Amino acid sequence: MFSGIVEETAKVVKLVKSQENLHITMTCSFVKELKIDQSISHNGVCLTVVDVDVANNNYTVTAIKETLDKSNLGLFEVGNEINIERSMKPDAFLDGHIVQGHVDQTATCTKIEEADGSWYFTFKYDVLKGNITVEKGSVSVNGVSLTVVNSKDDSFQVAIIPYTYQITNFHTFKVGTVVNLEFDILGKYIQKILENQLKNMDLSKFLNK
Repeated sequence: MFSGIVEETAKVVKLVKSQENLHITMTCSFVKELKIDQSISHNGVCLTVVDVDVANNNYTVTAIKETLDKSNLGLFEVGNEINIERSMKPDAFLDGHIVQGHVDQTATCTKIEEADGSWYFTFKYDVLKGNITVEKGSVSVNGVSLTVVNSKDDSFQVAIIPYTYQITNFHTFKVGTVVNLEFDILGKYIQKILENQLKNMDLSKFLNK
């Protein structure tokens, strides 16, 4: 489990395709602290460390086909900056919101506005996948815990302060950039419960009134 509070960005140094899998090698400041089998969020995707090369200050994770299909990991190029966060400790403060590291779908950045030192980013996503946002609700964008503003049926905005802009890969975004979205887990449960209740409800007694 993660909080959506990105620690830093890792830089992609090597990409190796192996059948339908992609081995991604990156470098970051805390490689010496990593262990094989450790879970790390990469642009909001929970991946397992499969190799640690302390001598060259890098580590490797593997993404399977399903992950590549549902996320932007398949678009990675050498030199890209990736948001990373190690899993939460049980005694840690939940400064963001509950982020599982399970990407629901991707979205495309459609607008970037500067606003007195901060930025507003607009993202558009496919509503046919069944996900929604709500005003002032939580959403994870490339693993960053953010508050939704200007929520619409197929798009939303987030406000980015200078610190977040610098510490994450938001400073690399352009119109057309594809990002990973994970919608609020509590909201998804509520949505599922309501959908099931509506399916099982006998609407005929209301229609006959």
